[in-house]
Amino acid sequence: MSPGRKAPDGQKRARQTGSASRRGRTGRRGEAGGRGRAGAGGRPFVVLTGLSGAGKSHAIRALEDLGYFCVDNLPTTLIPTLARIALRDGGLEKVAIVVDVREKNLLSSFPRVFHKLRTMRGLSPLLIFLEASNAALVRRFSETRRPHPLAPGRSASEGIRDERARLIPIRKMADAIVDTSDMTVHELRQVFMRLPRGRPKGRLVVTMLSFGYKHGLPVDADLVFDVRCLPNPHFVPTLRHRTGRDRAVTLFMERDASTREFMERLEAYLRFVMPHYVAEGKSYLTVAIGCTGGRHRSVMIAERLKRAFAGNGALAVRVRHRDIGRA
Repeated sequence: MSPGRKAPDGQKRARQTGSASRRGRTGRRGEAGGRGRAGAGGRPFVVLTGLSGAGKSHAIRALEDLGYFCVDNLPTTLIPTLARIALRDGGLEKVAIVVDVREKNLLSSFPRVFHKLRTMRGLSPLLIFLEASNAALVRRFSETRRPHPLAPGRSASEGIRDERARLIPIRKMADAIVDTSDMTVHELRQVFMRLPRGRPKGRLVVTMLSFGYKHGLPVDADLVFDVRCLPNPHFVPTLRHRTGRDRAVTLFMERDASTREFMERLEAYLRFVMPHYVAEGKSYLTVAIGCTGGRHRSVMIAERLKRAFAGNGALAVRVRHRDIGRA
């Protein structure tokens, strides 16, 4: 099963579950909940799971292209054995596996097995859960004319509902949840090609991501903040062709009292929640800031947030401007 070749309504941007709202364990982390890992910063060990038809086969191919040693449908009881092999001197540098409902014992044994992975010294396990809307999954099963693995004698819709309900406990364990409903195959591959290459040990990697709403929500956002309520430099002729990196744009925005208050409140909120993410063992946090086009307001605020948190030793802060070069 795989995402369709074309997304509905043109190249509609994909989004992770709940990407337009606050996400994290205090809010969304129940959906993408990481746990503390003894081996954080160790050898990557990616576990792909999720709904049938959500694109796991395309995801594992992307990881294979990144140099991962990949195994599809590995029995759950053998996962710790593969992890121990990976940790040997001269063993496997990075591993990715797919587990799903094709294995009868998945639901009963996987939580215990994955907890064991998290306690293995030198290993950095990452659980990624792929899902899609019921309509998208039904369409994909219809296109391939294959039965759902849980409903060989029933409709695909019944199998999808059954599988979604059964996988709720595993979904809650996930470090990341990727909704592939509107993704093309290329977009799904890009999600995995952008997987972070590593994590400074014991630190939360925070990405301040600016974007433009007219170009779609970012697929990898954990927290999303809308700054379209702030004064727009685009309507100032001398600033229109500049970006939020330019001093003139920064000065224009900082002269506005509402902008200054917004930034102070946003920084205060992030200072409150980030220690909770660190204490809980979350590895990566993407804070997305969106304006209309992704060139002025969101860029300026992302840069300011990077400076505000750069001195925090518990964080590794970086900034990325997704749409700064787009018209």
